[in-house]
Amino acid sequence: MALGAINLKQRGRAQIDFMGSVFRGSHNIRDKVNATTNELVGDPESLPDDLDERNVTLESALYATSSFRVSQLVIEWSSVQHGLVTEEAFEEIQSDLQPMLDALVIGPATLETSADFIPPYYWQDVDFHRTKGGWDGHPYKGFIHGELIHRKMIDNIFPGGIFKQRRSVAEIAPKSHYEHILDMGCSTAHYTSALAETYPNAKITGVDLSLSTLEHAQRVANSRNWDWRLIQARAEQTGLANSSFDLVTSYILLHELPEEAVIKLFHEAFRLLKPGGDMVMSDVTRYRDMDKLSQWKADRMALYGGEPHWRASASLDLGQIAELAGFVNIFAKGVEPANYPYIVSGTKPL
Repeated sequence: MALGAINLKQRGRAQIDFMGSVFRGSHNIRDKVNATTNELVGDPESLPDDLDERNVTLESALYATSSFRVSQLVIEWSSVQHGLVTEEAFEEIQSDLQPMLDALVIGPATLETSADFIPPYYWQDVDFHRTKGGWDGHPYKGFIHGELIHRKMIDNIFPGGIFKQRRSVAEIAPKSHYEHILDMGCSTAHYTSALAETYPNAKITGVDLSLSTLEHAQRVANSRNWDWRLIQARAEQTGLANSSFDLVTSYILLHELPEEAVIKLFHEAFRLLKPGGDMVMSDVTRYRDMDKLSQWKADRMALYGGEPHWRASASLDLGQIAELAGFVNIFAKGVEPANYPYIVSGTKPL
């Protein structure tokens, strides 16, 4: 069985389809909340500067409307249930999938772990994205996240968008050929796959903290006969050799990290690049590129979505951080028309 051709049982498929239907069906309610909010606020710059104070002001006013209360219930329910529903759907078909899961451990892709590996403080005991137990809370969470949540649920809500976006970021790098590429925070390899397709002759290394997502990245690579090197390591402290890559990149990783880790990550990227090598990082829209109302909406979604570092990270000047790390020819700007994703790129001087 090829990855991507997963046949769900009726119950699991119905639950996932229902979640997508609820999200799409609440479109009119979300539009009404946005219209009410815009009318209530008027000029976004009149809102309080402090985000917590801003949240209290807006929530107090909006909670009187039934549309706002319903929309919050839908968001909260979806945030909690998406991981649980997909775990149940997986467990219904696990016995059917197990031969494939076991077979795809074998192949050209390698996975390096260490019994001495200690996850950083910001990773431990955090249910990122409201995922019960975090990314390693289920032994096959990588498969569940990569093949069910993304392909069966999110891509049905935003058809083609999430994968097209990854490919477009992979193509942003200034050169048409790279020999050695590092994907920082490779997760379940959606972006790593885009890199492999864009630069088919490159040797690709991926690092991530989550063992379950790395295991699935290995399955993805082996299913395509790609000889990736996958390593359980911190992006900001990989342990890899100096000047060993032509391109160091990441896709929507930085907002998962606290400020000090983001800064270290850019210094690590600089260390790992060969002179003349390129860095391309993508992340969420910068708060400075939003008005106060848009900032509040993003901040509130991050709160419901289980993103503990979003606000601090989205407030960072990534171009300045890249410059302080030593990069030149820096580009730092959101992709039009929505300033998403935000791209920062640069080159290590010769």
